[in-house]
Amino acid sequence: MYNKLLVAIVGPTAVGKTEIAIEVAQKVNAEIISADSMQIYRFMDVGTAKPSLEERKGVVHHMIDFIDPDEEFSAADFQVGAKKRIHDIKRRHKIPLLTGGTGFYINSVCYNYTFSQVQKDDFFRKQLLKCAEEHGNDYLYQKLKEMDPKAANNIHPNNLRRVIRALEVCMKTGKPFSYYEEKTKKQQNKYDLLIYGLTRPRDELYRRIDKRVLSMINNGFVEEVRKLLEMGYAKDLNSMQGLGYRHIINYLDGKITLDETIYLIARDTRHYAKRQYTWFLRDNNIQWLDVSKEGKMKIISNIIEGIEGKIENT
Repeated sequence: MYNKLLVAIVGPTAVGKTEIAIEVAQKVNAEIISADSMQIYRFMDVGTAKPSLEERKGVVHHMIDFIDPDEEFSAADFQVGAKKRIHDIKRRHKIPLLTGGTGFYINSVCYNYTFSQVQKDDFFRKQLLKCAEEHGNDYLYQKLKEMDPKAANNIHPNNLRRVIRALEVCMKTGKPFSYYEEKTKKQQNKYDLLIYGLTRPRDELYRRIDKRVLSMINNGFVEEVRKLLEMGYAKDLNSMQGLGYRHIINYLDGKITLDETIYLIARDTRHYAKRQYTWFLRDNNIQWLDVSKEGKMKIISNIIEGIEGKIENT
C-alpha cells in the first residue's frame, strides 16, 4: 500500500517545517528525508538549524549530517541518494517523508528531474572560477543570461556553483541547461505525490527569522565557524559560503562588527525566504497551509488525514 506514496512538507526557512514533519512522522510510521542543501554537512549544526537527536524524537532522518564540508555534492547526487532511501523505506513498509526548503532538491525527487550526463570538467570550472574572481559573479551570470535566459531566471546570481554548471552544460552539449528541465516535464512521475507547503504572514515569518538568528549566535554559531576554520576548511568552499557562514567569516576577519553580522544574516535570510516562496508557488501540486491561521496541531491533523486517505484509496 506504500508502493508509490511520497509525502513532502516544504516551505521557507523558519516557517516550522521540522517540528511539524517530526510530529507527523511519529504518528504515521514515516522516516524523514531531509531536503536541505546545508544540513548535509558534518560539523555544521548551529548555522544550518539542524535538528538535534533530542529534537528528532526518535524519528529516523536521512540525508543529514553525512558528508564533510569540503566534499562536492550536487542536486543530481541528492536525487540518487534520496531515491535509494525512498526505496529502502518503502521496502520496510514505512512512509517516506521528504521535508526541507531547497526547492531544487525537492523537485529533483518529486518530478524525477533529468540531469545532464555531461561529466564535470575541472579545468573548465577552474577557468570560470578565475573569471569570476577577476570580474565578479555577475559577469558569469550575465553570460548565462545570454546563453540560457530560462536557466538564469531560475538560478540566483550568487549561486556560483550552479551558474558554472549551467554554463558547462551549455558549452559542452550545445543545448541550454533549461532543456533538461523541459525534458523532465515530459516524463511520467513515478510517485503518488502528497505535497504540503507551510506558510505564515510575512511579518510573523520575518520575526521568527530574526529570533532564530539571535538564537544561533547565542548557541555558538561564531564558535562553530571558528572551529571549522581551525579544522582547515577553506573560506571559499561552497559550504563555507552558505547563508550565515560567509557572514561569520567576515566577522572573524574583522571586516564587520557582530551587530552588523546579525543584521546581515537576518536580512539575507529574509531575502532567501522570499526566493523560496517564489520557487514553491510555481508548483500547483502544493497544498498550502497557514501555520499562524490554522495552528500547528490542526495542520498536523490535516496532513495525517491526507496521508491516511491516500493509503485507504490505494
